[in-house]
Amino acid sequence: MSDKSYLQWPFLEPQHRQLEAAIDDWARQKVPALVAHEHEDLDGTCIGLVRALGEAGFTRYAVPASGGGKLEKLDVRSLCLIRETLGRHHALADFAFAMQGLGSGPISLFGSPEQQQRFLQPVAAGTAVAAFALSEPEAGSDVAAMTCEAVEDGDSYIINGDKTWISNGGIADFYTVFVRTGEAPGARGISCFIVEAGTPGFEITERIELIAPHPLAALRFTDCRIPRANLVGEPGRGFGIAMATLDVFRSTVAAAALGMARRAMDETLAHVRQRKLFGGTLSDLQLVQGKLSDMALAVDSSALLVYRSAWTKDCVADRVTREAAMAKLQATESAQQVIDAAVQLHGGKGVTKGNIVESLYRDIRALRIYEGASEVQQTIIARQALAAFMAEA
Repeated sequence: MSDKSYLQWPFLEPQHRQLEAAIDDWARQKVPALVAHEHEDLDGTCIGLVRALGEAGFTRYAVPASGGGKLEKLDVRSLCLIRETLGRHHALADFAFAMQGLGSGPISLFGSPEQQQRFLQPVAAGTAVAAFALSEPEAGSDVAAMTCEAVEDGDSYIINGDKTWISNGGIADFYTVFVRTGEAPGARGISCFIVEAGTPGFEITERIELIAPHPLAALRFTDCRIPRANLVGEPGRGFGIAMATLDVFRSTVAAAALGMARRAMDETLAHVRQRKLFGGTLSDLQLVQGKLSDMALAVDSSALLVYRSAWTKDCVADRVTREAAMAKLQATESAQQVIDAAVQLHGGKGVTKGNIVESLYRDIRALRIYEGASEVQQTIIARQALAAFMAEA
């Protein structure tokens, strides 16, 4: 049973504790059956998870009230609690929820009332699947290097170019796509558009298989005509829209990693208590206790940074670039270490296909890369520290 003493921390309020209990109870009852066929039907499993989360009302937390959401604005603490809990139960359940928020995030934060009504309502209900299309073959961490472009043509824009590593690619009903529109060089000449699946000139060119199953694809736009009404925010402001969206959801990636680390810790505590060895149990060995200590420290330190970041975003500051970067770096790197230790302490079982810690070992790896790799977070933290020092000088 996971330690839930963190729910009493001052970062969280009574409604957050009620939400955690509700999503934990739902996940315990529903997730095992929903993911039973993930290897035979990955796409169907993800769509089914989104539908089920929608029916239970949890996807309403992924959008604001203006788009059919549960709360007036996105509450990062709620998002983190949902992702942590789902991540503890099953990585694909977390993924299905997370992409509803990230994929529609630009519309939640910058979309017009008409866009929010049209696209967010079905996301909140779980009847539409969203995707976020930022990365390109030669522009991942360096967003300003993107080459996919849109040219204005009357009341439309015509998009040409490629995107890759796009989660929900091939199953999404719409994509928030970032392309170069040329108002200025570099990051200042990017805009965000909503592209619906099935639009002429838009195709899925490749489905990409990962070490842990997720729907991922490469996209191509060939003279793809998009109405001006599908422009999110103002032309040339796409970089800011993307960064503001990541500013909200980066903390939730850390929360998902935290949930996976908690599950690895739970599995390990149960295993070392019952594994007989040298006339006692594995938990009697001091070297094992040292590993358990390191795991517990990693989990709690990550949790503190995750919920500090979420609370700061909800209650103190519009932007939490530094806090979110710290949370993501610490939680994802620490979760990798916790899960690796769990595999080691499980011995042969830890590397046996189908074992929970073996699955976690594959699941956690991508979180250190997507929404800003660990090295990117280190750069952000250093630059924020230097800027703060110079401002005081």
